[in-house]
Amino acid sequence: MSMPNIPDIKPNIDLDREDMINLLLASIALEEIGLSHIINAEGEKIQKGIQLACNIEDLIDLNRGVERTLQTIIKKEMILQFKLENVLEIPSTHRPKPKRSSKED
Repeated sequence: MSMPNIPDIKPNIDLDREDMINLLLASIALEEIGLSHIINAEGEKIQKGIQLACNIEDLIDLNRGVERTLQTIIKKEMILQFKLENVLEIPSTHRPKPKRSSKED
């Protein structure tokens, strides 16, 4: 039995600093949109639960489930905040020119 041949793949990806930052910011934004949809779904779940609940235990169970989901979302939000802070700290490729002191004779 012979070994499988892996093709020599060399993708050429050429991203400059601005493209990279834009892609990172877009990924954060897309994750935020996804979380907002989950939060909205949890709100709709509560509304339906209030309409259909037969007793207080059903509402308490519903509340516990929503609470766990929101705790998970909060954790994800913290990670996204760290990600955003890291993106904003990406160093510039242009170094500022040193200021010359102007001495008058």
